[in-house]
Amino acid sequence: MTGGAGSYGTLGCVSTLDGVAAEFAALRAHLTAVAYRLTGSVSDAEDAVQESWLRLAALDEDKRAGIHELRAWLTTVVGRICLDRLRSATARREKYVGQWLPEPIVTPLGAPSADDPLEAAVRDEGVRMAAMIVLDKLTPEQRVAFVLHDAFAVPFDEIAEILGVTTATARQHASRGRRALDDAQPPPRAELAEQQEILDRFMTALAKGDVRAVAEVLHPDVVLIGDSDGKAKTTVQVMVGADKIIRFFLGLLRFYRPEALAGGRPLLVNGDLGIYLPPAPGGDGYRPLDAHLETFTVRDGLITAIYDQANPDKLSRLVEPGTRPRT
Repeated sequence: MTGGAGSYGTLGCVSTLDGVAAEFAALRAHLTAVAYRLTGSVSDAEDAVQESWLRLAALDEDKRAGIHELRAWLTTVVGRICLDRLRSATARREKYVGQWLPEPIVTPLGAPSADDPLEAAVRDEGVRMAAMIVLDKLTPEQRVAFVLHDAFAVPFDEIAEILGVTTATARQHASRGRRALDDAQPPPRAELAEQQEILDRFMTALAKGDVRAVAEVLHPDVVLIGDSDGKAKTTVQVMVGADKIIRFFLGLLRFYRPEALAGGRPLLVNGDLGIYLPPAPGGDGYRPLDAHLETFTVRDGLITAIYDQANPDKLSRLVEPGTRPRT
């Protein structure tokens, strides 16, 4: 989870609002990556970045002139905003129906857009879906301390200011977060070509109902996590084991039109290959299909995790096939 969007360095003195706006625009991708890594929510990340700009713009010229490291100042502001959002999210999730997955960052296959901060964010392995799920195991304080220090090289005295604790306590939060994640770190991102080959085999075998072929691409301890908040059909409990997941998917073939399950389109989800299944009508004994976004983790040629995002609130940025997702 180390790396991030660059060093925590000096960008020079800023004073005029036009100059600040230009430097802020150059930092937007970095700030978006920080905020998304902290919150797991695209909308919260974008709101935090926008709020950081409003706070910066509200300073008088003398105070802006006193900022010698704009990147550091903004990163600290975004961290503080995201900490507040994390704490309120913890309370909200107590009422969430079923499992909770991070809001996906969906981008098209092919050359990324140079001016899209979300597409810039997903180039880092730390924002792949498997890594974001691991971060959800941490408390808000551990997450802020760990991410800001280990991923973005923010000094502990700055983190202590954000958390409202001593520097020693900030170090403890980061250390505890690091230890909590040691055994849960996901495998490195597989090459897209390997992901494509594995997913093609999986989808082909599934469409044919070929149990043996499906089993050949699933790790014996593969995990399936669904997220719908009760607003769409998916598994409510975490499903573990190839046999159980095979039965689950083959059962779906009886409920939905074959063309509905075969109508998925590939795209990138947090930088990894995923499949979007658009909603499809029912009838003739079949159930209507909700929109689903499937993300996969591949390790050593096998699928080790499947994330089924069906919560329509988290799929609102997706559009119909043939068009570009909104950002």
